[in-house]
Amino acid sequence: MNTQSTNTSSTFQASYSLNSPDEFGLNASLNQPKLPIRIAKFGGTSVADFDAMSLCAHLILSDSKTKLVVLSASAGVTNHLVKLAKGTEGSDREETLKTISDIQAKILSKLPESHRPIAQIDAYLARIEVLAQACFEASCDANSDNNQQLALADEMVAHGELLSTTLFTSVMQSLGAPAKFVDVRSILKTDSRYGRAMPDINAIRIAAQTHLKESLGHHIIITQGFIGSDGDGNTTTLGRGGSDYSAALLAEGLNASEVAIWTDVPGIYTTDPRIAPLARPIANISFVEAAEMATFGAKILHPATLLPAVRANIPVFIGSSKAPEAGGTYVNQVADPSPLFRALTLRREQTLLTLHSLQMLHARGFLAEIFAILAKHQISVDLITTSEISVSLTLDTTGSNTTGDSLITPALIQELSALCRVEVETDLTLVAIIGNNLTQTAGVGQDVFDVLSPYPIRLICFGASSHNFCVLVPSDNADAIVRDLHKRLFEG
Repeated sequence: MNTQSTNTSSTFQASYSLNSPDEFGLNASLNQPKLPIRIAKFGGTSVADFDAMSLCAHLILSDSKTKLVVLSASAGVTNHLVKLAKGTEGSDREETLKTISDIQAKILSKLPESHRPIAQIDAYLARIEVLAQACFEASCDANSDNNQQLALADEMVAHGELLSTTLFTSVMQSLGAPAKFVDVRSILKTDSRYGRAMPDINAIRIAAQTHLKESLGHHIIITQGFIGSDGDGNTTTLGRGGSDYSAALLAEGLNASEVAIWTDVPGIYTTDPRIAPLARPIANISFVEAAEMATFGAKILHPATLLPAVRANIPVFIGSSKAPEAGGTYVNQVADPSPLFRALTLRREQTLLTLHSLQMLHARGFLAEIFAILAKHQISVDLITTSEISVSLTLDTTGSNTTGDSLITPALIQELSALCRVEVETDLTLVAIIGNNLTQTAGVGQDVFDVLSPYPIRLICFGASSHNFCVLVPSDNADAIVRDLHKRLFEG
């Protein structure tokens, strides 16, 4: 039986080679002097409460190069907003609204009275309440337009970042900093694909140069991650976890000298230390390696974050806002050394679609029809293996859009079923080995398969990229597999 396997996610190295900037729309600023500023992004746990915000503020003030700050929503707020966007009612809605309000009130209470933006916070909370009612009504209306529901959801969840940046600007100002709130929706322009909007790179560059560059000489700009606006001014979002992406897009637009991603962990490790306690930190890593890690589940970076940084050749630093003295990881175009095995990642909650049809046998165009259907339903394929009469596709359905709903809908299954028999498998995890020259090095297969031999393997994908070796496994076995691989590849 003839089988083929393809990694459709691992086009990063070829598609974003810095040797051919024009071919892939890479930034013309590659040959221009960098603007000597650092753009800092802080995640939700870094701005969870007043004390966390204060730590971040002092970190910014200790670094004269940090001139633009991108924030996520305070920890937990986005989840509450997503709940409201799905159409909650009654006491459940009131309780959720109160929880969001209480998070803001606790931060406000610790600010000096002269620096409490009470009116603005109240205005945002009032708008959230109005949107919650609208989302509920839309969810109850069988004739409601799905795109309109997604637009409502985007406006709803965007308020998490608007709240956190309003409060953080006041925290900075209370410390005497020349902080200035900027609504990123005037800068970060996107299409109208609500929930998973695509950025307009040229429009962002023009807006950033026009509206931000001059202010950077006089202010520390505080703005939002994750959100943007379309050509009609409607609020859009980049998908869950998009704040990293926002920071990189703004850095590209300004041609900044560096992006710093501040999280709750001190950089990138060989794997998740919670799974493998002997995981070790990585001081330097290449854009390609880090992009592979992000794509295949390393939660420290949003998968798309590095693309703008690569286009403009902007180094990215990842460190802990709670322990900046611990250092972190620098991501650059080239990393030295470049080991055979760099890291292990895993991505949970994967779905495997297996499509069976005798029409595939010696036929032309069958896969084209399948991919056309998937494209129609806005689904991208990660991995694929084929035989004469079947094809298996892995789909990452976690956080598919703003509300986190799965894209595997009854309508999709019905349309595929008209062409073939469809099997859907869930509760799977993708484990990826990230490295260099994996396809050109003898013995890689033995190293991996010796470890995997006690475990059931649902899919293997190797060969399309020299930077990854992927296996799809039952979720119950995933952590054990990562621990065993780490012992063999990194601890031995």
